[in-house]
Amino acid sequence: MTENASARRVREILAEVRPLAAEYYRLTGKPLGVTGEVAEYVAAECLGLELAPARTAGYDALRRRPDGCTERIQIKGRAYGANAKPGQRLGTIKRDADCDSVLLVLLDNASLEPREMWEATYADVLTRLGRPGSKARDRGSLGVPEFRRIARRIWPADMP
Repeated sequence: MTENASARRVREILAEVRPLAAEYYRLTGKPLGVTGEVAEYVAAECLGLELAPARTAGYDALRRRPDGCTERIQIKGRAYGANAKPGQRLGTIKRDADCDSVLLVLLDNASLEPREMWEATYADVLTRLGRPGSKARDRGSLGVPEFRRIARRIWPADMP
């Protein structure tokens, strides 16, 4: 299968999976387990990122900058609705990762369509994880509001 055919087929699969995952969540209150994959693909499509091969240690995507440099990005996805509980957390952020930034993709929990994307430098994330007083941070986990405080919203671009 060619690259274009593969990309097209992935889009088709995600188009089928999203409503099923959203319905599963509505019926059970539990995620189906595809949020991370959907978030990675959505980030790549919206931001023009190149997804890293599966199981690449430390990062999920690459961003080619105009100056020729390449940034390595860890992507975290979260299904997040208007009535989301404030204690929702990102998945474990890999410490000692070979990456430059962490990208949080917030997906609408009713549709798994993208709502917002926030990006923080890996150094800022590590600094926040290193603050004492939280067992969750000790495990490499930040709450969504906590991550947003150290990040900048990068998508959609027209939002303040």
